[in-house]
Amino acid sequence: MADFYEIDFLQVHSARSGDAIAIRYQTGANWWVHLVDGGYESTAPVVANHIRTRYGTDLINNIVVTHGDQDHAEGVGPILEAFRVERMWMLRPWLYTGILLPYFARYSSEQRLAERLREDYSYLATLEEIANRRGFQIFEPFQGERIGPFTVLAPTRQRYLQMVINSEKTPQQTAGVGGLLGGLFELAKPIIRKVRAGWGSEKFSTEDTSTENEMSVVQYASLNGHSIVLTGDAGRAAMTEAAAYAPQVGLNLPGVARFQAPHHGGRRNVNSAILDQWLGHVLPSLLPAGSELFTAMISSAKEDEDHPRKAVLRGLLHRGAKILTTEDSAFWVWGGAAPARSDYYAMPNVPYPDEQEED
Repeated sequence: MADFYEIDFLQVHSARSGDAIAIRYQTGANWWVHLVDGGYESTAPVVANHIRTRYGTDLINNIVVTHGDQDHAEGVGPILEAFRVERMWMLRPWLYTGILLPYFARYSSEQRLAERLREDYSYLATLEEIANRRGFQIFEPFQGERIGPFTVLAPTRQRYLQMVINSEKTPQQTAGVGGLLGGLFELAKPIIRKVRAGWGSEKFSTEDTSTENEMSVVQYASLNGHSIVLTGDAGRAAMTEAAAYAPQVGLNLPGVARFQAPHHGGRRNVNSAILDQWLGHVLPSLLPAGSELFTAMISSAKEDEDHPRKAVLRGLLHRGAKILTTEDSAFWVWGGAAPARSDYYAMPNVPYPDEQEED
């Protein structure tokens, strides 16, 4: 068990939220740095400065790229260029062309399919190139893999490959549907109406999140007696798969001390049943300040008007959460005898929203 841990959710300033999560933990005289995603390229200087000044090192023991979306993967590139890295963890679909080729009728060779997949997942391909050039080892974070004290809860290899086949990014579609026509039209942003609702009412989207989000790596660790779950942009299928595996690694649900709300608090990633499964059932009323049952952590840019969703904030508060977001500042959670930070302050809980989104 670690003598202390600290988790920093760093700010990602953009019209779209992103993830950049730095973690440090110590056992005896040894300590390690674990980075989860890196936001955008513009986020990299913030991440680099934090690790060098706050953690006092240029060595990162493990970097985990949860999935290939720009707001998670792009910022990892400059970090790979500037730091020493012991192990990198990310999923690369082109490694599985021997399995995937029969599902892509337009391709007759593994090489051509691999080239196309590298184009479709270009941020991951860039990271692979940098890691190979710098001599960093890359590992596949499938369910059951250990990354320091963290265990991967999802995805399984089988579900990941099925998502690659199902993805709208990948090239099994009829020619022209995506590439030729996709750039000609910009779909209007749907208008989501908000309605007032009393305590305990929960309304989540009837639509599921994207296939790419469902590829997200979900990680769990128990540090200083705290269960910690980091979810990336995982959707309902990933969260269900992760929950089913959790007891095998000692995480008995419901109940998580530090829980990252998936996809910046998106309402297509969870629902009432999933929140019940992970966090417990709705409480009779809002808990008083200081008596919350767990910490909910959300990476959400102030510039992003769509995240976090009020329905998600309500669902977390219904189950006793102290909610921290990166909208106004980076935030820091810890366990054990973590070094003091005189320039940090206690953040108040998010106010209970008296309305929620409606389709």
